[in-house]
Amino acid sequence: MAMAAATMEARHSEIHQFSLQQADKSVSTKCSTASRRLSLVSLAVAITACSQKIDTAQAFSLGTSGPKEWLKQQKKRTADFLLVPIARSRERLESAFLLFSSSNPLEAGNLIRIAARDCIPVEAGSILDLQSRTGVEVCTFRLLVKNAASLLDNSDPVKIKAYLALENLIRSFTYLDESVTAPTSSTEVANAFELTYAALSTFEAGIRACLGIA
Repeated sequence: MAMAAATMEARHSEIHQFSLQQADKSVSTKCSTASRRLSLVSLAVAITACSQKIDTAQAFSLGTSGPKEWLKQQKKRTADFLLVPIARSRERLESAFLLFSSSNPLEAGNLIRIAARDCIPVEAGSILDLQSRTGVEVCTFRLLVKNAASLLDNSDPVKIKAYLALENLIRSFTYLDESVTAPTSSTEVANAFELTYAALSTFEAGIRACLGIA
């Protein structure tokens, strides 16, 4: 009996050891599988990143004019965004003329300054004055030209014409603001409105030319 009991105990011990070995093998297999999956994921990420770099490199390996032409197309897609401030200024300019015609020069002057988009001289010590003194560009129209003409050479006639239109627009808005706020004849103010409206249209045409759109 003692011998049989010893045999049974030895048999149980062997079964227990075998179970432990199988469990260890299972854990090892799972760890190995997880490790392989992680490696595959890492490899896939690396391949994707490499592919993206290759695509980008191919996109910009079209010669000297390749990237420039691509950027021009991107600018054309943002043309509407660049032209919105001009359209809003035109609307406010028209409203300002109606207010002035209704004998409300104060409100007309306020709308004119809004339509000018921080491009006319401001009161000394104001926030806009301080910003301009620190080199911050506050004139929206000037920012529009810089953006639209950034891909053109400085000697490009289209760019030169756009900047001339900008300066003319600023002068027109400045003169209009002074005409409305100063004791000027209605005829002179009406002429100033007409000149500013025309200058705004010329400026818009210059922006469109820089962007290469009709």
